[in-house]
Amino acid sequence: MPELPDITAYTSALESRIVGQPLIKVRIASAFLLRTVQPPVESLEGRAVRELRRIGKRIAIGVDGDLWLVLHLMIAGRLHWRAPEAKLAGRQNLAAFDFPGGSLVLTEAGSKKRASLHVISGQQNLDSLDAGGLDVFTSDLASFRERLILENHTLKRALTDPRLLSGVGNAYSDEILHAAQLSPIAQTNKLKPEEWQRLYDATRATLRLWIDRLREEARENFPEKVTAFRKGMSVHGRYGEPCPRCADKVLRIRYADKETNYCARCQTAGKVLADRSLSRLLGSDWPRTMDELEALKRR
Repeated sequence: MPELPDITAYTSALESRIVGQPLIKVRIASAFLLRTVQPPVESLEGRAVRELRRIGKRIAIGVDGDLWLVLHLMIAGRLHWRAPEAKLAGRQNLAAFDFPGGSLVLTEAGSKKRASLHVISGQQNLDSLDAGGLDVFTSDLASFRERLILENHTLKRALTDPRLLSGVGNAYSDEILHAAQLSPIAQTNKLKPEEWQRLYDATRATLRLWIDRLREEARENFPEKVTAFRKGMSVHGRYGEPCPRCADKVLRIRYADKETNYCARCQTAGKVLADRSLSRLLGSDWPRTMDELEALKRR
């Protein structure tokens, strides 16, 4: 699933292409994509784009009249910049948003159609889509800690809960915990002050590193190959490969259709976490599906 750095790369690439430009036409090929009825999607057409925003893992495109086109890519949704009036051929092509200089095309791999489009009117309705997660770049250590201990969870769950922290998912949580040298199954109510400092610093530094890196890549080319497995990652997707810090093999915990990668020497004092029993622990501390995780709201 595209996370904060990936969404930032998309919005950076789109700014130079669509801000100030009229949205000529919205073409929807999948009936499952559009999740709202009012305002009608046709009401967006002919209006100029005024701004782009990130709302958690959603991309919000604001047009004249305080109308918003809000995309959630979920796990397999991706955006592509193609020639004007690009054809929507094939099952993976869900929608196209036509602009004078090109078409923004939304695709989704696989048979499970989870990506969504909302057409929203007004700031209050736009805010209703925000799960309430903290922006780590505008928070201090105290507010970061206060938010993550609202409920006692494993660090893996706390970092990826959209009610607690904005924009972090499976991939970057692995990278953050490796940078902080903390176990993914450590409980939030048992962290020491120095561990909270490491976690806070690692969250900001890891996200900033990848935001800057992906933004730089997006300066020249539209980010066509957004993936959870990126060259240069320390542990995520690198099971069996050497840890860049200590050279021990990267290990994993598998639960449902998800996987957590970690380094035992760097994160768990050399202890290998039992995959079967720990998968039950993480599974019990995790919504049953990614849709449920994304649907969580602040209570």
